[in-house]
Amino acid sequence: MIYIHKDSQLIAGNKIINHPQIEKNIDIFSSKLVIKKDDRVCIFSENRPEWIYSFFGIWKKGGIPVPIDFMSVEEEVSYILGDSEPSYIFCSKERYPTVEKALNILKKDIPVIIFEDLKTEGIKESIREITVSEEDTAVILYTSGTTGPPKGVMLSYKNLLSNIKSIHETEIADSSDKTIAILPFHHSYPLMVSMLVPLTLGATIIFLEKLSSEEILNLMKKHKVSILIGVPRLYTLFHRKIFEKINSNLITRTLFNITKTINNQSLSRVIFSKVHKTFGGNIKYFVSGGAKLDEDIAKDLWALGFKIVEGYGLTETSPIVSFNPPEKIKLGSVGKPIKGVHVKIKDGEIIVKGDNVMKGYYKKPEKTAEVIKDGWLYTGDLGYLDDEGYLYVTGRKKDIIVLPTGKNINPEEIESKILKVSDLVKEVAVMMKDGQLFALVYPDFQKISQSGVLNIEETIKWNVIDKYNLTVPDYKRIYRFKIVKRELPKTRLGKIRRFLLDRFLEEEKVIKREVKEPDLEEYRILKEYLKKVSKKDIYPDSHIELDLGLDSLEKVELQAFIEKTFGIEITDQQLSNLQTVEELSRYISEKKKKIEFEEINWKKLFEKEVKIDIKETELPVLILKKVTKPVFKAYFSLEVKGLENIPSENFILAPNHQSLLDGFFLIASLPDKNLVDTYFLAEEIYFRSPLRKLLAKYFHILTVNINRDLKLSLQKTATLLKKGKNVVIFPEGARTRDGKLLPFKKSFAILSKELNIPVVPVAIKGAYNVFPIGSRFPKPGKVTITFLKPVYPEGKTEDQIVNETYTEISKNI
Repeated sequence: MIYIHKDSQLIAGNKIINHPQIEKNIDIFSSKLVIKKDDRVCIFSENRPEWIYSFFGIWKKGGIPVPIDFMSVEEEVSYILGDSEPSYIFCSKERYPTVEKALNILKKDIPVIIFEDLKTEGIKESIREITVSEEDTAVILYTSGTTGPPKGVMLSYKNLLSNIKSIHETEIADSSDKTIAILPFHHSYPLMVSMLVPLTLGATIIFLEKLSSEEILNLMKKHKVSILIGVPRLYTLFHRKIFEKINSNLITRTLFNITKTINNQSLSRVIFSKVHKTFGGNIKYFVSGGAKLDEDIAKDLWALGFKIVEGYGLTETSPIVSFNPPEKIKLGSVGKPIKGVHVKIKDGEIIVKGDNVMKGYYKKPEKTAEVIKDGWLYTGDLGYLDDEGYLYVTGRKKDIIVLPTGKNINPEEIESKILKVSDLVKEVAVMMKDGQLFALVYPDFQKISQSGVLNIEETIKWNVIDKYNLTVPDYKRIYRFKIVKRELPKTRLGKIRRFLLDRFLEEEKVIKREVKEPDLEEYRILKEYLKKVSKKDIYPDSHIELDLGLDSLEKVELQAFIEKTFGIEITDQQLSNLQTVEELSRYISEKKKKIEFEEINWKKLFEKEVKIDIKETELPVLILKKVTKPVFKAYFSLEVKGLENIPSENFILAPNHQSLLDGFFLIASLPDKNLVDTYFLAEEIYFRSPLRKLLAKYFHILTVNINRDLKLSLQKTATLLKKGKNVVIFPEGARTRDGKLLPFKKSFAILSKELNIPVVPVAIKGAYNVFPIGSRFPKPGKVTITFLKPVYPEGKTEDQIVNETYTEISKNI
């Protein structure tokens, strides 16, 4: 019924297996089965030649293969074994322990055939093939369960043949082609495209010894692979690595932008020949399926000279519904329906009819009736057809989030946009919590470490979530998020299993557990300190920030504690690399110079004098004031109140932050005698060019890096204050997004208390209305600057200083 072409080859390691040997091995595997027609036989193994021998060996005896995801745990395996009731189980030695546990759960005894234990000799005659019809069930594939427990999809020989014949007729591939079996055969997409189609065409299938991008690239070079079959995650990984190199060089970046504009693939292949050589230099197509490929990534790869063929399908459609015709590819589309397949859009949903549509769900007629109506399969996917008959998939019907306002949200669209904001995010899932959009963020911890990010939460908040929020309407904004330490629940092809997200979120909460602790005095000392600071239970694998919740200031205190107690200085970069309590304690154990307890306080940290690169000049800021004040008076009707509240001694100015002009408003408002001694804290990221550095030096701007080196930033500020200077610190740390006050950070209060310097709250009112975030140019309006009564630190805690400052400002804006 479905036969292996005489030119087919398998390559595993250094071993080449030709057609006669493939057929012989299929007979050997088939001979081990004593089954009746339509008996089920499970296959539980990673991709390897034996997987193919067992699959075709089952067919030869008239049986029905039931592949199981080789990454399944025993509970999942036992479910499929219990549902499919197989006569035998084929498995690899590596997977056998899981099978044993699954059988114990079921309390059943099913014969297990382990690949490594099979003898390859002893068969002299071919096994007689059992006759089957096109309508017979050829395979039962269990869905990956993106919306619930897996269901067994019954595909007939007719279903499979409809896909095979349609692909053959496109002439997209032939017996000269070579591909790598990257994706697991238990899934319908690779089963068809990576196994059945190459075998029936006479092509070559190459097996991976280990799954990594390096191994894939090595095999592509070694065997001159012509067609790469993957999922969007694979191409996203390749894209990221390629463009890290391209974007690091101005010439290559410019060259790429030019070729992208020209849009000539032949030219692109010449210009980026080195990139093509990385992939073996013989690639005809990158085939993508299993999920939607980001259109920007597809366009970038296309501009490098790679042909991207994207398709669409479901397990229930054998699996292919459509794919891009090689002679006329539309990026962003999943192509045209294949021959014999009809597609319609009903109420926004993609429905399909044709020989590729499944027989039904195994033992679940009611579930079958829910999705197949009048011969049409209701896919649950949303999409549309363009004028030329190309299909576009826009989302999953069951995944659509309906907000209390009635707005419909496609989470995939938002997730895609967030991932484009920063490569610090590896995965993200959007869901609804308490009537608002909520995101689970799994960072790329390796990237975060390489980037020297010390405060992960703040970085993700402002450099990722906030950046995304500023580009979308209010109803699409992420209002809360949680950073998680492990990969999100996904299918093997990378689709998020959304029905598991709530459970996943609960599992992320720290629970009491039995863990073997390191037998180190340094660990015990560190544990006690962190328990006191965080008020949480401490475990060896507790993440300093994500589990214990240490903020930037508490991390500075931790660094000071380590230096005083163990005699070693931990830099911010080191702390970002040593993420767990155990990792940190082992590092301390190796590097310590002493163990000596000493009380830690901020005053001692501020005793250290540090170099600050500023000029104590008066003229530039006074000239700036002379220029800006009359302009602001005319354009913004600038009004200044409360100048009588400014103390005679030096002080900290703590204004709310409403616009990019806030610093200029303060310069225009301060009396000359105070202005000449006043300095502004600003993030050094905005003052890296030589010109901007020079401007900062002469215009009283103290550049700091609060996110990566808070301790040094505070020490610089303390040095200025001890010189009798005034310092402007925006307690919110960022501009308001909606006119309302953001929470105050307490660094200004620590400086005030430890150095005994008053805080002058400053209420800036109206600046948000004239120049809100996202605006390109300010509009006329009324702006008022009010200097409020000083908050003196004597007898107050840091929190009291923060609360009093916040309260006074909130009353006056």
